[in-house]
Amino acid sequence: MSATACGTSLPHESAIAQITGSATYVDDMPELQGTLHAAPILSPMAHGRLRGVDARVALAIPGVRSVVMADDIPGDPTLAAFAHDEPVFALDTVQHVGQVIGLVLADDVATARRAARQVKLDIEALPAVLTPREAHARQSYVLPPVHVTRGNVANALKQAPHTLSGSFEVGGQEHFYLEGQIAYAVPHEQQQWVIYSSTQHPGEVQHWVAHALGLHNHRVRVECRRMGGGFGGKETQAGHMAVWAAVAAYKTGRPVKLRLDRDDDFLITGKRHPFAYDYTAGFDNEGRLLGLDLTLLANCGFSADLSGPVADRAVFHSDNAYFLEHVAIHSFRCKTHVQSFTAFRGFGGPQGVIAIETILGDIARYLGLDPLAVRLRNLYSHAPAGPGLTASGLRDTTHYQMQVEDNILEPLITRLAKTSRYQERRHEIAAWNVDSPIVKRGLALTPVKFGISFTATLFNQAGALVHVYTDGSVMVNHGGTEMGQGLHTKVAQVVADELGVPFERVLVTASDTARVPNASATAASSGTDLNGRAAQFAARNVRHNLAAFVCGLDGCGAGEVEFRHGQVITPKATRGFTEVVHQAYANRIQLWSDGFYRTPKIHYDKATLTGRPFYYFAYGAACTEVAIDTLTGETRVLAVDILHDVGHSINPAIDIGQIEGGFVQGMGWLTTEELVWNAQGQLATHAPSTYKIPATGDVPERLKVDLWPEPNREDNVFGSKAVGEPPFMLAISVWEAIRDAVAQARGDGEPVQMDAPATPERVLRALSAG
Repeated sequence: MSATACGTSLPHESAIAQITGSATYVDDMPELQGTLHAAPILSPMAHGRLRGVDARVALAIPGVRSVVMADDIPGDPTLAAFAHDEPVFALDTVQHVGQVIGLVLADDVATARRAARQVKLDIEALPAVLTPREAHARQSYVLPPVHVTRGNVANALKQAPHTLSGSFEVGGQEHFYLEGQIAYAVPHEQQQWVIYSSTQHPGEVQHWVAHALGLHNHRVRVECRRMGGGFGGKETQAGHMAVWAAVAAYKTGRPVKLRLDRDDDFLITGKRHPFAYDYTAGFDNEGRLLGLDLTLLANCGFSADLSGPVADRAVFHSDNAYFLEHVAIHSFRCKTHVQSFTAFRGFGGPQGVIAIETILGDIARYLGLDPLAVRLRNLYSHAPAGPGLTASGLRDTTHYQMQVEDNILEPLITRLAKTSRYQERRHEIAAWNVDSPIVKRGLALTPVKFGISFTATLFNQAGALVHVYTDGSVMVNHGGTEMGQGLHTKVAQVVADELGVPFERVLVTASDTARVPNASATAASSGTDLNGRAAQFAARNVRHNLAAFVCGLDGCGAGEVEFRHGQVITPKATRGFTEVVHQAYANRIQLWSDGFYRTPKIHYDKATLTGRPFYYFAYGAACTEVAIDTLTGETRVLAVDILHDVGHSINPAIDIGQIEGGFVQGMGWLTTEELVWNAQGQLATHAPSTYKIPATGDVPERLKVDLWPEPNREDNVFGSKAVGEPPFMLAISVWEAIRDAVAQARGDGEPVQMDAPATPERVLRALSAG
């Protein structure tokens, strides 16, 4: 076993508790006496004027205690969201099917839900806008458009030997966390509140609840031990549940629990933003991009939520791994009368990356070239750029003026192409397709370059507390949240190594706004980068206190004191860690400390979207082989080879699990997970019977993951890199492999126009389009 915790594949800190069923989630907590259960009253209409609510039938049902409406909110009736454009409960209008108009409270959840369906609503129908293209045509936006340009695109397109134009759309995605949205609001004395919330952002829940109740933040405490999955869906959306439960508890003076069932969760909460794209690309005979005009239409739903930063990140990642010499990107944040779309793993990055990968794939087919060769020719590199386009004069600077300093794209892609036998398999697949009239195969190798940091610079900070008790045990509390991704495990590993104690001595406790205030959301793949570093600094402060104490005993310098293997070692003596802690306590030495970390180097101008928004980039590549049935349109992923850059891994087993899970989730987004709204704006796919996430049978028989053997070149905790979101975009190789199979089946050398996800219907349409 490794002498240190970091770098070792230690089990997840809750693994045993989870598999034995003893790990508690919010709904497992014993309910206090008098607890009421809430159920939402939902709008059946996409857009309309709310003229009246009749709850008399619901209130007559035995066990029903109250109905809660907008008039019952003691504070601001608008949520404390960034844009201040979303009501707590619908006020004069409803703006999507499933918008919450109020709550029914009852003694048990079944009665509450049954009664909520008996509430009669008087709504006058208004015209509804349901697609981003319709919204764009009407100039209906939740936020102003953003345009980022470099060079002279019009001239570059005019002079390019070849141009290609196209349009396509990419659908949204339901988070489908195993634990649904839930909050438990408990009133305490003197206008104090405790909220138990399944949330990625306890600090925001605290602020939202206080805002709705008309209180200062210090009167609201939010706790989250763990979530049963989040994926971004519990970043802002959990705040809604907490506010609704708290307002209900305020009205009744009793604890209130609100747990959505799966259907209501689908209808109420936001999802990944669907995007529509229009592009014109200019390129030379070898497929090198000379100019690109790209329009991104983000379907934001009825309110802004996090659409601004999501759409910004899509703009930032529209280059993916490639230098865009002359480029114009137009981002429109479209308002529609559907659920307000929100954060989802990748946070706009996947919607940006898929655009450029689709364009490069079609350029390769247009020219009759190997798609990988076209991708390699367009990579960021140290080759000269056009005059005046970059500060360095090289093809190493993004369209938002950030220099790509840690570029490992070419060696990483080249290594994967070799280990996956990419060239040999292309020849083998071409030969196989000649002899297979019905089932055709395709192959694609695509990279990812993903920026790590919150694009909103102020969120790139974290705090932590480390307590060392007199028995030598260690407790850690930090501002991050655990949703199954292993954050608490990694933080415990970092602290264990900093203090030189065994991993088993360290316990990470529930995220709690009363311990670490003003914490950022656990999002943007930065949970370990921020909270791990803050916890490391807190532990380092305690270690320095102990080292200074031991130096006084042994007459040595602080640099001569070592903490390892549960011992404190000086040139004169070796003592057990617990012994030193005992002696330090007896001498009134501080055995706890806080730690604070702010990400260095980052800055950017929100008005122009230029600067250095990211501390570093995480890289990866995937080679995927698929098969399609040309009679049914059915697809199957046959084999996947991944080479991914996680820096110096703190926990290789957890990182590989994140890579595998992210890839499969991305595969679902692009193949089986289709959100369908009908002409009335009703979500038709709101249950597992109609919305299909990947199952075990969809995981390819061959799924091989290797880690790139190089530490982070930036000064990050343990030399690691973030791993939560970047692997999601490796699944774009599935999309490109399916399009490659369609192209080989058609054999016409034309671009493959297809929307995502690549459902059997869409594959068949693409096959017949040639």
